[in-house]
Amino acid sequence: MATPLDAPSARQAPTTPAGPDATAPTEADATTPAEADGAPPPEPNTRTAPKPDAGATPDADATPLPNPDASRPPKPDGPPPPEPNTRTAPKPDAAPLPEPNTHTPPDADATPLPEPNARTAPMPNTGAAPEPGATRPPQPDTRTAAAPGVWRRGRAISGIALAAALVMLGHAAIPNQVGHLGSLVETFLPWTGLAVPLLLLCALVRRSATAAVAVVLPALIWCSLFGGTLLDKRADGGDLTVVTHNVDEHNPHPVRTARALAASGADVLALEELGAATAEYERTLAGTYPYHTVRGTVGLWSRYPVDASRTVDIAPWPRALRAVVRTPKGPVTVFVAHLLSVRFSPISGFTAAARDAAAHRLGAALRAEPRERTVLVGDFNGTLDDRALSAVTSLLRSAQSEAGAGFGLTWPASFPVARIDHILVRGVDPRSSWTLPATDSDHLPVAARLKL
Repeated sequence: MATPLDAPSARQAPTTPAGPDATAPTEADATTPAEADGAPPPEPNTRTAPKPDAGATPDADATPLPNPDASRPPKPDGPPPPEPNTRTAPKPDAAPLPEPNTHTPPDADATPLPEPNARTAPMPNTGAAPEPGATRPPQPDTRTAAAPGVWRRGRAISGIALAAALVMLGHAAIPNQVGHLGSLVETFLPWTGLAVPLLLLCALVRRSATAAVAVVLPALIWCSLFGGTLLDKRADGGDLTVVTHNVDEHNPHPVRTARALAASGADVLALEELGAATAEYERTLAGTYPYHTVRGTVGLWSRYPVDASRTVDIAPWPRALRAVVRTPKGPVTVFVAHLLSVRFSPISGFTAAARDAAAHRLGAALRAEPRERTVLVGDFNGTLDDRALSAVTSLLRSAQSEAGAGFGLTWPASFPVARIDHILVRGVDPRSSWTLPATDSDHLPVAARLKL
């Protein structure tokens, strides 16, 4: 009887039947490496294999049963390998690691397809560094992209500012042939300064650096032309106070107007646009001014003797006179003039030919005057900036410009926009110049204190 075989030790690898009847491991029994990553391998089979019957002969027709342990690789000698750690590693503080890919890998013979990685998919470029070798598209500089717009905005405002500067600087080049446009612009030239704060406000609203810089040019030109006029240049002293007033021939209260003028303290009083109320002025002013002379629509009243009075021919009817006032400081020649009005027509525009002709005649009379101490007062129907009056204004100095404060606007009395009533001198020094309160006329009276 055969002796039984010893049982195999649990530490030994199971034996594989040898011979032609041994069954090779199938694909179903094979374990892929990927599966080893997903789950721990099964524990080794430590069961004792059944002892083969030594005396039995295997049946040739019998199909041998597959050995489940035959497909496993032989166990190496030594301690078993450590089981893979399937726990998730702790995430570092710097950046999270991608989660393990739990997808089943494709067959070994198949070409693996790249799997999209949600954590590494290309995102819109928000300023991150480009990949090595990649060409980064040009990005707009958001820090300076808005700067050019600050300079591009406000071009219309800049154009208006430059146009205003040209008008101020080159007003003498504006022709008078068409509608007397040049004289009209020069009459209201000081008002062009209002364009400066308006344009500056528009530039600030538009946030336009170009417009703000452009506004500086007309501002500088205006200040050079009229900045000195705004200063208060009045001083104390003086020997003679002169007042002139266009009383308005349609004045409803000539007596009240005359009393207001007498209360002004004037030493010499000149009136223009006298008419039917001339007698009332003479009676009302007689108590204050014992000396007077009237020529046509102009008159002169004085505290001091008046002689050598005559008409100055500047118009078809008397509108100017010349007289000598005997002051305690010596004689002074006084001219009183009322130049013709400027007319407006929708067809021909502003018409000032008659006024301009009268100004040239008055200028001729002034040039012919032998006495140096001369004072010209009256209503010129134009400002000193009007080129058409240069025949007169070039010969004398303005009391308001030398000794006044501001522009001293006189017309219209309700809301003065222009100074067309003047006191001009030569041979004497103006000490102060100002406007008097309104009367019942459409002009404001003007006064000046002169040092003889």
